[in-house]
Amino acid sequence: MKKDVLVSISGLQFEIDKEEAVEIISAGEYYNRNGKHYILYDEILEEMEGITNCTLKISHEQVSIQKKGANNVHMIFEVNRKNLTYYSTPFGDLQIGINTTSIKVTEEKNQILVNIQYELDINYSHVSDCEIQVKITSRGTGK
Repeated sequence: MKKDVLVSISGLQFEIDKEEAVEIISAGEYYNRNGKHYILYDEILEEMEGITNCTLKISHEQVSIQKKGANNVHMIFEVNRKNLTYYSTPFGDLQIGINTTSIKVTEEKNQILVNIQYELDINYSHVSDCEIQVKITSRGTGK
Protein backbone atom coordinates (compact mmCIF):
# COMPACT_ATOMS: atom_id res chain seq x y z
CA MET A 1 0.00 0.00 0.00
CA LYS A 2 1.33 3.42 -0.93
CA LYS A 3 1.47 6.35 1.47
CA ASP A 4 -0.96 8.49 -0.56
CA VAL A 5 -4.46 7.00 -0.46
CA LEU A 6 -8.04 7.79 -1.27
CA VAL A 7 -10.44 7.23 1.64
CA SER A 8 -14.11 6.48 1.01
CA ILE A 9 -16.39 6.07 4.01
CA SER A 10 -20.05 5.36 3.49
CA GLY A 11 -22.57 4.68 6.16
CA LEU A 12 -26.18 3.64 6.48
CA GLN A 13 -28.51 4.12 9.40
CA PHE A 14 -31.44 1.74 9.37
CA GLU A 15 -34.40 3.37 11.05
CA ILE A 16 -38.05 2.45 10.97
CA ASP A 17 -39.39 2.85 7.42
CA LYS A 18 -36.21 4.45 6.00
CA GLU A 19 -32.50 4.22 5.35
CA GLU A 20 -30.25 7.27 5.60
CA ALA A 21 -26.96 7.21 3.65
CA VAL A 22 -23.87 9.33 4.21
CA GLU A 23 -20.62 9.26 2.20
CA ILE A 24 -17.27 10.99 2.63
CA ILE A 25 -14.43 10.83 0.09
CA SER A 26 -11.07 12.38 0.93
CA ALA A 27 -7.37 12.14 0.15
CA GLY A 28 -5.34 10.75 3.01
CA GLU A 29 -2.07 9.27 4.22
CA TYR A 30 -1.53 5.59 5.05
CA TYR A 31 0.88 4.06 7.56
CA ASN A 32 1.33 0.51 8.86
CA ARG A 33 2.77 0.16 12.36
CA ASN A 34 2.92 -3.00 14.45
CA GLY A 35 0.44 -4.79 12.18
CA LYS A 36 -2.16 -2.01 12.42
CA HIS A 37 -3.28 0.26 9.59
CA TYR A 38 -3.39 4.02 10.24
CA ILE A 39 -5.09 6.43 7.86
CA LEU A 40 -5.02 10.21 8.37
CA TYR A 41 -7.51 12.35 6.45
CA ASP A 42 -9.56 15.53 6.75
CA GLU A 43 -13.33 15.99 6.61
CA ILE A 44 -14.52 19.33 5.30
CA LEU A 45 -17.82 20.36 6.88
CA GLU A 46 -19.47 22.81 4.52
CA GLU A 47 -22.44 23.58 6.77
CA MET A 48 -20.14 24.69 9.61
CA GLU A 49 -17.28 25.91 7.41
CA GLY A 50 -14.83 23.78 9.35
CA ILE A 51 -12.27 21.05 8.95
CA THR A 52 -12.06 17.97 11.13
CA ASN A 53 -8.78 16.02 11.30
CA CYS A 54 -9.49 12.28 11.36
CA THR A 55 -7.41 9.26 12.30
CA LEU A 56 -8.65 5.80 11.35
CA LYS A 57 -6.93 2.85 13.06
CA ILE A 58 -7.73 -0.61 11.72
CA SER A 59 -6.95 -4.09 13.00
CA HIS A 60 -8.95 -7.30 12.62
CA GLU A 61 -10.19 -7.06 16.23
CA GLN A 62 -10.86 -3.33 16.50
CA VAL A 63 -11.47 -0.21 14.42
CA SER A 64 -11.28 3.28 15.87
CA ILE A 65 -12.13 6.64 14.37
CA GLN A 66 -10.87 9.74 16.13
CA LYS A 67 -12.03 13.17 14.96
CA LYS A 68 -10.66 16.52 16.14
CA GLY A 69 -11.76 19.93 14.93
CA ALA A 70 -15.26 21.21 14.14
CA ASN A 71 -16.58 17.93 15.65
CA ASN A 72 -14.75 15.86 18.26
CA VAL A 73 -15.28 12.17 18.94
CA HIS A 74 -13.33 8.95 19.48
CA MET A 75 -15.43 5.99 18.35
CA ILE A 76 -14.19 2.47 19.08
CA PHE A 77 -15.71 -0.54 17.35
CA GLU A 78 -15.08 -3.97 18.94
CA VAL A 79 -17.24 -7.02 18.25
CA ASN A 80 -19.59 -7.97 21.10
CA ARG A 81 -18.53 -4.99 23.21
CA LYS A 82 -20.38 -1.75 23.84
CA ASN A 83 -18.23 1.36 23.92
CA LEU A 84 -19.44 4.71 25.23
CA THR A 85 -18.04 8.06 24.10
CA TYR A 86 -18.97 11.70 23.86
CA TYR A 87 -19.62 13.33 20.50
CA SER A 88 -18.76 17.02 20.86
CA THR A 89 -20.33 19.44 18.41
CA PRO A 90 -20.54 23.24 18.36
CA PHE A 91 -24.13 22.76 19.59
CA GLY A 92 -23.26 20.63 22.63
CA ASP A 93 -22.15 17.14 23.66
CA LEU A 94 -24.01 13.87 23.16
CA GLN A 95 -23.21 10.59 24.85
CA ILE A 96 -23.21 7.83 22.26
CA GLY A 97 -23.08 4.08 22.70
CA ILE A 98 -21.65 1.82 20.01
CA ASN A 99 -22.47 -1.89 20.23
CA THR A 100 -20.55 -3.56 17.39
CA THR A 101 -22.03 -6.76 15.99
CA SER A 102 -19.60 -7.39 13.11
CA ILE A 103 -16.21 -6.23 11.76
CA LYS A 104 -14.84 -7.59 8.49
CA VAL A 105 -11.44 -6.44 7.19
CA THR A 106 -10.24 -7.48 3.71
CA GLU A 107 -6.66 -6.61 2.76
CA GLU A 108 -5.38 -6.56 -0.81
CA LYS A 109 -2.15 -5.22 -2.31
CA ASN A 110 -3.44 -1.71 -3.02
CA GLN A 111 -6.70 -1.68 -1.12
CA ILE A 112 -8.22 -2.27 2.32
CA LEU A 113 -11.96 -2.82 2.73
CA VAL A 114 -13.68 -2.63 6.10
CA ASN A 115 -17.31 -3.36 6.90
CA ILE A 116 -18.67 -2.57 10.38
CA GLN A 117 -22.18 -3.28 11.61
CA TYR A 118 -23.30 -1.80 14.92
CA GLU A 119 -26.18 -0.55 17.04
CA LEU A 120 -26.14 3.15 17.92
CA ASP A 121 -27.69 4.74 20.98
CA ILE A 122 -27.70 8.34 22.15
CA ASN A 123 -28.02 9.05 25.87
CA TYR A 124 -28.90 5.35 26.43
CA SER A 125 -31.76 5.37 23.90
CA HIS A 126 -31.47 3.13 20.84
CA VAL A 127 -31.40 5.30 17.70
CA SER A 128 -30.69 2.89 14.85
CA ASP A 129 -28.82 -0.09 13.47
CA CYS A 130 -25.92 1.15 11.36
CA GLU A 131 -23.35 -0.02 8.85
CA ILE A 132 -20.09 1.64 7.84
CA GLN A 133 -18.10 0.67 4.76
CA VAL A 134 -14.55 1.97 4.49
CA LYS A 135 -12.46 1.67 1.35
CA ILE A 136 -8.81 2.76 1.37
CA THR A 137 -7.17 2.68 -2.05
CA SER A 138 -3.61 3.55 -3.07
CA ARG A 139 -3.71 6.63 -5.28
CA GLY A 140 -2.58 6.19 -8.86
CA THR A 141 -3.16 2.43 -8.99
CA GLY A 142 -6.43 2.55 -10.90
CA LYS A 143 -7.94 0.19 -8.34
